[in-house]
Amino acid sequence: MTKTAVGHADAPASKPNAEAVATAGSKSEAKDDLKTLPLAAVEKELRSSPDGLSQAEAERRLKQYGPNEIEEKKTSELLTFLSYFWGPIPWMIEVAVILSAVARHWPDFVIILVLLLANALVGFWEEHEAGSAIAALKATLAVKTRVLRDGKWVAPAARELVPGDVIRVRLGDIVPADARLLDGDPVEVDQSALTGESLPATRKSGEAIFSGSIIRRGEIGALVYATGAKTYFGRTAELVQGAKSVSHFQRAVLKIGNYLIILAVVMVSAIIAVAVIRGDPILTTLQFALVLTVAAIPVAMPTVLSVTMAVGARMLARKKAVVTRLVAIEELAGVDVLCADKTGTLTQNKLTLGDPFGVDGVTPAEVVLAGALASRVDNDDTIDLAVLGGLKDDQALKGYEPGHFQPFDPVHKRTEAAVTGPDGKLFKVTKGAPQVIMALAANAPQVKSAVDKAVGDFAARGFRALGVARAEGDGDWQFLGVLPLFDPPREDARATIAAAERMGVKVKMVTGDALAIAQETAGKLGIGCNILDAGTLGDEAQQKTPAAAKAIDDAEGFAQVFPEHKFHIVAALQSRGHIVGMTGDGVNDAPALKQADCGIAVASATDAARAAAAIVLMTPGLSVIIDAIQESRKIFQHMNSYAIYRIAETLRVLLFMTLAILIFNFYPLTAVMIVFLALLNDGAILSIAYDNVRYKNAPEVWNMRLVLGIATVLGAVGPIAAFGLFFLGNRVFHLSHPQLQTMMYLMLSVAGLMTIFQARTHGPWWSIRPAPIFLGAVTGAWTVATLLVLFGVLMAPLDWRLVLFVWAYALAWFLVTDPVKLLAYRLLDPVKDASRPEPETGAKARHKPDSRARPTATTEVGANATATSEAGPDATTQGKSAAAPKPEPESPL
Repeated sequence: MTKTAVGHADAPASKPNAEAVATAGSKSEAKDDLKTLPLAAVEKELRSSPDGLSQAEAERRLKQYGPNEIEEKKTSELLTFLSYFWGPIPWMIEVAVILSAVARHWPDFVIILVLLLANALVGFWEEHEAGSAIAALKATLAVKTRVLRDGKWVAPAARELVPGDVIRVRLGDIVPADARLLDGDPVEVDQSALTGESLPATRKSGEAIFSGSIIRRGEIGALVYATGAKTYFGRTAELVQGAKSVSHFQRAVLKIGNYLIILAVVMVSAIIAVAVIRGDPILTTLQFALVLTVAAIPVAMPTVLSVTMAVGARMLARKKAVVTRLVAIEELAGVDVLCADKTGTLTQNKLTLGDPFGVDGVTPAEVVLAGALASRVDNDDTIDLAVLGGLKDDQALKGYEPGHFQPFDPVHKRTEAAVTGPDGKLFKVTKGAPQVIMALAANAPQVKSAVDKAVGDFAARGFRALGVARAEGDGDWQFLGVLPLFDPPREDARATIAAAERMGVKVKMVTGDALAIAQETAGKLGIGCNILDAGTLGDEAQQKTPAAAKAIDDAEGFAQVFPEHKFHIVAALQSRGHIVGMTGDGVNDAPALKQADCGIAVASATDAARAAAAIVLMTPGLSVIIDAIQESRKIFQHMNSYAIYRIAETLRVLLFMTLAILIFNFYPLTAVMIVFLALLNDGAILSIAYDNVRYKNAPEVWNMRLVLGIATVLGAVGPIAAFGLFFLGNRVFHLSHPQLQTMMYLMLSVAGLMTIFQARTHGPWWSIRPAPIFLGAVTGAWTVATLLVLFGVLMAPLDWRLVLFVWAYALAWFLVTDPVKLLAYRLLDPVKDASRPEPETGAKARHKPDSRARPTATTEVGANATATSEAGPDATTQGKSAAAPKPEPESPL
């Protein structure tokens, strides 16, 4: 049984408390009392207060009640293992086992049974390893919460909460346990994941909030009254969609699998029909037909998928990117537009305060003081910390007594505080977006022109402006001045954006800052200065028009963006045929993160944003995203290579076997040989997940015409070579029937494994060196097959000279086939630019309808790989490849 902390958005589960909350928690009606009793009675019942618990008491209660998590009910590993014996493919193998026993073909029976067990063991083990890898990665995202212990605010894991703890929740937090709100302003709580209500609910002091809900506005203290299985719903919200969803790549590969199964069934049916007409033994024929079907269909495909995805996830984890949905790695391969937040992603998120501007004789020091009084140090907000850091005197705030504080939220775009001054008089201060503060101020008409000029001057220098105002008692707000804040671009941002452009990914900056600031920052980053003011998009109906979608597509960035704008920006880009990646950090970014093809939560994102995202970055900046895109394209190439190989091998074996039986009435392989062939080849192909590949510097989508075309060429040449050897063995070497079968088995095994070296490259077979683990797996399979033939294990032995001849024959045909493959690539995917000596082919990138054609450079990646273009030694990625136009549209079949 696994456990998941309550409050973690991805977790459906957690361990129940050992007993109820105090005496009231043991009965459901008593527990409901804690939700409705007066707050003072709840405090008494829980033996707690607004001052919280001591650490010692919390530890005692943790032992008594257990962790704040619910036990996740999972299928036992035994049942999971047994499930691998249930389904169409296992049924075929099981029937073959039964038929072997009925026909008393005991060697066949043993070998086929071994194949059945091997498939189950490999599949179970790899699924177990993939699941463990993802569970370990997600554990790094464990939710922490702010708890008052021993009079100090600490941040333990949410699973350590106990009844009686005092917590503080704020904008973007997922509520970690059922709690009653203490004194403070009302908050808005999104309970849609729990109740289905689409609109946030307002909750006031004394009211209950439930585990798994999200704070949409405000911040407040709360007293925990139920944890774990004793919470209102007994489980947290499953905000992140399950990792079992099928991606574009998986759908394409599964279509290939279905195609191969149909092909196998058709050809095997023909074999059975002819065998019945000829009067062959029906049991033997059925057994052979079933084994041939098993060998032909892609038994290893699910395992290859899971291994490749798990390897990719582990690679990204080393680069500080946690994958919450495994298929998101694949989706990234097709991303051609990345909408990136400015603050913290493109910039350092280290704000520094410049020289303030004051109106009507207000001094800069007075503006800073008012801004500092409207800030809170315990919020750990970068803007608040920058303003507080701008105070020249450490004792400047001494004598001021803070009162009610209204935190920032994306809708109001300002903070507000009530303060009692040293003279005992009450006044209010506020800071926020200049246009918002100006709308409040009574003196706005008198100072507007001066303020607009100051804000414009600051923006032209890349400074973000904050307006500051003050009101005496209940009097009118008076605009005091402007605080300039500078957030310098990240040192690697410009180079990273350039690298993304070379990879065919257009980075569009998204910021809530003013247009002038956005243009200044975009210019420094090399994004471009065509920045669209999101305020000009109009209402929702206008945002969905073709003209608005085109304006969004043409823009290089967006300024003055509200959270709802992000969703429409993503949707508009998708309507234009783009695959969109979106970064975000706030609770209000969740809709856009879910709408995007690949939502990415940046470092320091809120729990809600992490829950909605498919990938969570653990370090700031954009470079990790580029690494993730590169990794996804590697995975695409692995899957592309596997698809070509699997189709080609199925055609090779089925065509040769079917034609040999139908035309010559000769079974070229025994059932045991077919099992050996499937076992060794599929076992070796698992290592393709670790192979070196070259990915395209353009977004990837499946080009099934090219995949099927190349695979058909490779699969059609194979039977020609096989029949040539069959002729030599029968008419020249005059081999006996069993020896001829052994020779054909060695030929199909050796040549079949050679095919993967052709399938994995778009250029000559030697153009990408194989990874050691991949080469070792293939060499091992070759060695085992050769030894089986030499020593005659369950087959007639073959003389070593004949073994060498078969190897030489297979190698000669391999060298002949490779130029045929290159010719097929040129015919199916012709070079768009004659100056390129060798194009990189494969899946075509998504692009705008008016894109120009271009060839794309490629990069070798993988274990011990260097970044080298397949086009030649002078073309490299990582900052060295030249940009080029996109290829013409080509619809995948």
